[in-house]
Amino acid sequence: MPTLATTVDGLKLPNPFVIGSGPPGTNLSVIQRAFREGWGAVIAKTISLDASKVVNVTPRYAKLHAASGEVIGWENIELISDRPFHLWLDEFKRCKDSHANGVLIASIMEEYRKDAWIEIVERCQDTGVDAFELNFSCPHGLPERKMGAAMGQDPDILEEVCGWVKRAAKKPFWAKMTPNITHIEEPGRAALRGGATGLSAINTIRSVMGVNLDTLRPEPTVEGYTTPGGYSSRAVKPIALRMVMELATMIRSEFPDRSLSGLGGIESGEDAAQFILLGADTVQVCTGVMKFGYECVKPMSEQLLAFMAKHKFETIDDFKGRTLPYFTTHGDLVRRQMERKAGQKLAATAAAATAAAKVVKSDGEWSGDEFVKQSDALSRA
Repeated sequence: MPTLATTVDGLKLPNPFVIGSGPPGTNLSVIQRAFREGWGAVIAKTISLDASKVVNVTPRYAKLHAASGEVIGWENIELISDRPFHLWLDEFKRCKDSHANGVLIASIMEEYRKDAWIEIVERCQDTGVDAFELNFSCPHGLPERKMGAAMGQDPDILEEVCGWVKRAAKKPFWAKMTPNITHIEEPGRAALRGGATGLSAINTIRSVMGVNLDTLRPEPTVEGYTTPGGYSSRAVKPIALRMVMELATMIRSEFPDRSLSGLGGIESGEDAAQFILLGADTVQVCTGVMKFGYECVKPMSEQLLAFMAKHKFETIDDFKGRTLPYFTTHGDLVRRQMERKAGQKLAATAAAATAAAKVVKSDGEWSGDEFVKQSDALSRA
């Protein structure tokens, strides 16, 4: 009987489904709801020591619809939590008091200052949170303050900041990677060199959702204006899968003891299975919860269990990274295809020879005229 229970970086999860940092983990009430619904872990919305500079606007979401009406793309220009740090410390404590076994992960972000990163780590872990996720990847708003993606795009800074956190943290911590970079392995490698226990990938993709052809204004429109935001939902899944594959390949060869949390467009158990097959230990869902509600964890879990039963996998580890060996270079694809075609040609020649000379089944069938062909045919029968 397959099980979804898994242990990652010492964290015991009832299943690999994790609430991704964002609105679904924006206060104690919704975090507790997630635990009641059965999520494997919850990553709270990103916090910083000083929330006074965080001012969200409305509207801050825009959606891309398929012809069927389904929402396949979702852009947000939402910032990190606007709630005071002391409230978060209180709610972290209360959450751990009410859900002692629930895996609660604090998402943190600070400016490029060692004392700030050490302070936020030490004060959060004193509340009993189980782990950290370092937000190096928010693509809008905060890079203006040299935070988020502004850090995540600089491997040297990533390595240094992870080193600061490593010296202060008594808990595991994941570095959340930005997809807004050419080669995601470079910052990922730097974060792991700095001491990160694992990586999370990907955050949202910097985007412009579209232009309203009646008003000629970009969307989402705030007082007639907008700013590029972060793109998520089903449309980003192929990009997320590619980057997870690249990070997982790098981790396997260089940091085999580190973990990887995959996210980007996950809305079903089948989606989750694909990320795990490409090397993810856990899978995060954020926009999916905003589309379908916290209860979506139940059908996703059932679908993932059905996939495991179909292939006779007992645990997540049984199929984690199973598909990675099937990625190669284009040159190797050409070689493999040429070898296959050459093999088919030989097989076709052999088949023709066999057809031309019936395989001898008894001594009375031998023919002097077909002797060579008959001998050859027997060597391949």
